[in-house]
Amino acid sequence: MTIGTTPARTGRREWAALAVLGMSTLLVAMDFSVLYLAVPHLSADIAPSGIEQLWIVDIYGFLIAGFLVTMGTLGDRIGRKRLLLIGGAVFGIASVAAAFSTSPEMLIASRALLGVAGASVMPSTLALVTGLFTDQRRRSRAIAIYLSCFMGGLTVGPVVGGVLLAHFWWGSVFLVAVPGIALLLLFGPSLLPEQRSSDAGRLDPVSVALSLAAILSFIYGLKELARNGWESFPAVATVFGIAVGLVFIQRQRTLAQPLLDLRLFGNRTYRSALIVMFVAGVVGTGTYLVVTLFLQNVAGLSPLAAGLLLVPPALLMVIGNLVSPTMANHVRPAYLIAGGLFVAGLGYLMFTLSSATSGPAMIFVAFCVAMVGTGPMAALGNHLAMGSAPPEKAGAAASIMQTGTELGLGLGVAVFGTLATAVYRGDVEGALGSVPPDLADATRESIDRAATASAQLPAGQGGELLAAARDAFTSGVHAVGIVSAVTFAGLAVLAAVALRHARNAHGGGDVSAKEETEVLV
Repeated sequence: MTIGTTPARTGRREWAALAVLGMSTLLVAMDFSVLYLAVPHLSADIAPSGIEQLWIVDIYGFLIAGFLVTMGTLGDRIGRKRLLLIGGAVFGIASVAAAFSTSPEMLIASRALLGVAGASVMPSTLALVTGLFTDQRRRSRAIAIYLSCFMGGLTVGPVVGGVLLAHFWWGSVFLVAVPGIALLLLFGPSLLPEQRSSDAGRLDPVSVALSLAAILSFIYGLKELARNGWESFPAVATVFGIAVGLVFIQRQRTLAQPLLDLRLFGNRTYRSALIVMFVAGVVGTGTYLVVTLFLQNVAGLSPLAAGLLLVPPALLMVIGNLVSPTMANHVRPAYLIAGGLFVAGLGYLMFTLSSATSGPAMIFVAFCVAMVGTGPMAALGNHLAMGSAPPEKAGAAASIMQTGTELGLGLGVAVFGTLATAVYRGDVEGALGSVPPDLADATRESIDRAATASAQLPAGQGGELLAAARDAFTSGVHAVGIVSAVTFAGLAVLAAVALRHARNAHGGGDVSAKEETEVLV
């Protein structure tokens, strides 16, 4: 069972606590993307090598993914509020250290510490939101607000980074988190209730090591394969991660107090919602990548203009998040999620209406439709999953969901990036007959390098090569759109069938007593 000080009624105190939690979530999410535009500026200042530059960008996400399961379970045992405040304090200190880094090594270490602290904040925040609101309708709305803060941070990160870099030095992109962390540390102790499991045991160090090895190896391998194509070491790292993951799972089956209690997956609602959100996350990440590349390399927008154009779709998804809990009081969540996924699939199918000469308008409209349709799944899926998990395992349940999100990020880029690249390379090959071998090889690599290669050719030939490359990449976008639409159609059917027992936003419905006892108690 869970022990804590959560009040039975929902009042101003709980909504104020949600505001504090939403702020911390927004800032942690922003740190995923705020650095992208700052890389050229910090490179000119502290001169990292190519490998150091990659670690500066990637180490934050790697360590968040690696520590989520451990930190989620640790919060259940030592107290979610306590872990959140400790993680928030470390996050603030690491942000200042990153902002004033004087060497690549110092910046990498600071970003690594930010990742560990972020892994402490994320599952604790979602678990606390779930525990704060005992009224199910208000809980549904609160989780929708939490998710909106997370997606908002991911979306505005590059925009905020661009504004700051226009007026300040590169380190300023890290300091944006400090005021919000100060508010968390100032008001969190009085506003947030402590929540922990009363029967939690000690952490198993071997399980912690196995989870880190499995997740870090798998994420690293996926990202490197997506970035550089097939290479032996990333492939081995991916397989190694899977193998260690199997060892980790087997160990959890034998422990009286496992780091990750696999019986959580015995609950149909939790399991089905997790699968739907994971696959949708894979598709969402992959399509976001190809849309971003299309806007910059085919439609010809600057990085900042492309980032600004992607804000309205994100806002539409936020709106879909916020209205879904109210709609779920009148329509079964399964049907609402399935209907949204079907609409999103239509949006992805609209990718096929874009062309290399149509500009950004069609892909923008299509992506807006897709994001609106994804809203109900994001809000209700999370709420159904968290509502079905036992309160004493809320931190572990949240960490599993967020680890799935991290795995989806890596897998989405790998799968859909590979698909778009394969179609692109097949289509562009016919235009390379008269192109010098070195420039032809560069063109085959990516649409980005095709633009650089075309600039080194005579005007007429360069223009023809660039046009062919843009046509080829647009074909890749069409393929991604078709695969995404088919995938979402399948997810819509899965959601309608697997979640149909849930009649309202809090997961209540014709669930048998037997299934309810399948969850950890």
